Amino acid sequence: MNSLHHCLNRPITPATNLCRPSGKHVRVRACANVGVHAPGSLKVGVSKEVMEAEGRIMVGTYARAPVVLSSGKGCKLYDPEGREYLDLSSGIAVNALGHGDPDWLRALSQQANTLTHVSNVYYSIPQVELAKRLVACSFADRVFFSNSGTEANEAAIKFARKFQRFSHPDEKQPATQFISFTNSFHGRTMGAVALTSKEHYRSPFEPVMPGVTFLEYGNIQAATELIQCGNTAAVFVEPIQGEGGIYSATKEFLYSLRRACDDFGSLLVFDEVQCGLGRTGYLWAHDAYGVVPDIMTLAKPLAGGLPIGAVLVTERVATAISFGDHGSTFAGGPLVCNAALAVLDKILRPGFLASVSKKGLYFKELLIKKLGGNSHVKEVRGIGLIIGVELDVSASPLVNACRNSGLLILTAGKGNVLRLVPPLIITEQELEHAAEILFKCLPALDKGNLN
Repeated sequence: MNSLHHCLNRPITPATNLCRPSGKHVRVRACANVGVHAPGSLKVGVSKEVMEAEGRIMVGTYARAPVVLSSGKGCKLYDPEGREYLDLSSGIAVNALGHGDPDWLRALSQQANTLTHVSNVYYSIPQVELAKRLVACSFADRVFFSNSGTEANEAAIKFARKFQRFSHPDEKQPATQFISFTNSFHGRTMGAVALTSKEHYRSPFEPVMPGVTFLEYGNIQAATELIQCGNTAAVFVEPIQGEGGIYSATKEFLYSLRRACDDFGSLLVFDEVQCGLGRTGYLWAHDAYGVVPDIMTLAKPLAGGLPIGAVLVTERVATAISFGDHGSTFAGGPLVCNAALAVLDKILRPGFLASVSKKGLYFKELLIKKLGGNSHVKEVRGIGLIIGVELDVSASPLVNACRNSGLLILTAGKGNVLRLVPPLIITEQELEHAAEILFKCLPALDKGNLN
């Protein structure tokens, strides 16, 4: 019996030292000898054991794909039985440098051997260095760190409301309302989910934060008219919607939001959690539009796979925030910030962003050529390496067929959009291989959508 099998099947036995609130004691046995194995070195059946164990002990919040991933290198992932997968999901647009990048690993190892966590009671060097780098390469003057994208958006909500109170001290009721848009996704915590348009994310947890109005994404007139009412604290918008279906804003839309916010005192917040930091071939997605926000939220790719979020703000916004207005125990720790510095170093290397643009354009053209003739394919859209393929049927049969053929992809929108967000380091040869698998798996759309 291998060590992983032994650990997964070991029962929790009664004993002493750990106390539940009821006063009853339990001993929890831990399995610390689960080794790291090369692809294919574990026995057949481990994946099945892991999936069954997950079903017994995890809260059922995830409808996971039936695959266990145990190791990775570059743009390739492996399961315990040694099956290889080409990764075009990047941990949901997180692993910008792929898996096991040597410079990222070196930064992580060096910092882990030096200092991992001190909290925000004290100063730490990597946090300040990362903030300096983010300010130097963006519109922002100051940075607040969090641990995820939804936390970054929660902070932006608080900052926006505090800004309005600070800016209008004599008003009994300063602006507290928010504008968000159709197909938006800003997170799953109570404030961020209130800004998320899909009702099924919100309805089980109502009442969520009140005061949010959803407008049609791209509707200039509706947004301008509502902002003119003067009670909007902030407008939250994704320059490119990821979860919503890979929809890109127009320059005219973002410019109109900027102008209306300036005229009527609202803040403009760009959520670049998924589309920011090189994904589009620009460092920031809004760079393609020439429109600058007051606040920008970041997360997914920033630390290359470790949990981090960031809120970038202008000095005007930062002036409203005082000691104790917000905080986090773990945010901006030395380990994660040093990892993020390694990611930024690589993305900012000469030619890196240009290569993302070039590969993205090549991949889009390849997909149009390979898939465009299929009757179910309505549109191939996106910019850089955030690409959506809209179908007139559910994308799930194609996603499943691709996974069985060694390609990992995601869905978006209403489940009818393929979301392709590979590591930014992917090669053209790997993109060609991905396009070929997609093409060969297209018949699954007919077989899987018969009813």
